[in-house]
Amino acid sequence: MRMNSWLIALAVVLAASAGFFVLRRRKLGPDRIAPDSTTQVAALRAIQMPAPIPVATDTDTAVPEAAVPDAAATQALNVRAETLRSLREVAFGIAIPSVGALALPGDEICAQIGATLGSIADKPNYAPRRPMQLPKLMHAINDESASRRAFSQIIAGDPALAGNLLRLANSPFYRHSPDPIESLDRAVDMLGTEGLRSMIAAALLQPVFRISGGGFAHFGEIAWEHSLYAAAAAEGHAALVEDSDAFAAQLLSLIMGLATIVVFSVAQDAFLARQKAPEAAVLSVLIDTYAVSVARQIAASWELSERIDTALAEQLAPPSAPESPLGRSLQFGEFIGALAVLRVRGVIDDAMAQAVLQSAETARGTSERIWARLGVTPH
Repeated sequence: MRMNSWLIALAVVLAASAGFFVLRRRKLGPDRIAPDSTTQVAALRAIQMPAPIPVATDTDTAVPEAAVPDAAATQALNVRAETLRSLREVAFGIAIPSVGALALPGDEICAQIGATLGSIADKPNYAPRRPMQLPKLMHAINDESASRRAFSQIIAGDPALAGNLLRLANSPFYRHSPDPIESLDRAVDMLGTEGLRSMIAAALLQPVFRISGGGFAHFGEIAWEHSLYAAAAAEGHAALVEDSDAFAAQLLSLIMGLATIVVFSVAQDAFLARQKAPEAAVLSVLIDTYAVSVARQIAASWELSERIDTALAEQLAPPSAPESPLGRSLQFGEFIGALAVLRVRGVIDDAMAQAVLQSAETARGTSERIWARLGVTPH
């Protein structure tokens, strides 16, 4: 039996994915609970593998080469979907059915949630206001002559922003030195212009990620952590792969995280108002159904550009690579960000993370380079 070059490539993809499954089972076992510092639960499940493609022999009709990229792409999408589902388990602290296993319930509560989310800009209790300093930040970013001093002035004009930025600078995500960062001047010197603009954007949006009351107390914390990693990965992908607006890619990821929090909050309140405990699986389906729509509404109310809306709208398309560079960077960031949270919280190990990166690779060496830039280390 003879293997063509496309079969060899397919074997590598399937082997990486099989490695993901074997490593995961070895770490967790079929019935064990994954360690997690906050939720103490997150059991990863088997990836839904696509049907194997038969290997052609000398007497068989060769499988068309065009089928191979489709199979590889399908496998990569399965790996990404499973990674995001596993992240959702960590956030909720309970097992979530596989992607596609549940449909959105057609009950009155879900109908009300859908109606609320359909016009979220009219709901001041949920609609996040545009951060006051965001226009100034975007102006400074688009000004090629802007210096660190321009970003420092933005920070100095908002004491709350300054406090958030210092707290963020001392968080495990940004701080890589043993000494605490106690002044804005030191933060500016340490981060540089590129790092500073990224941290300002994160500090601007951090307050709206806070959730109070209800169940699933750690959901907001996990969503925020995922958004930070996703934003950093999307930014790297935009710069290294797409040669597009890195800041816009970062902002897109933060807005997607924000939309997830809005959907979660609206849904949780709707259930609690009827004295019903919200189910994690239903909340997860609601997030999958409405998060992109809410993100587009937020972007529109903040008067962000049309290309931002296009990139968000592409996330609603059938599971395939978006057409716009920003859309592809957003999709990539969501996946890598989820993988980073799973690694940081000890749900997977380094070997498993590398297997997943290889199985969902979009450009040679890109995922590994961006992963290294994230500096992912377990808590």
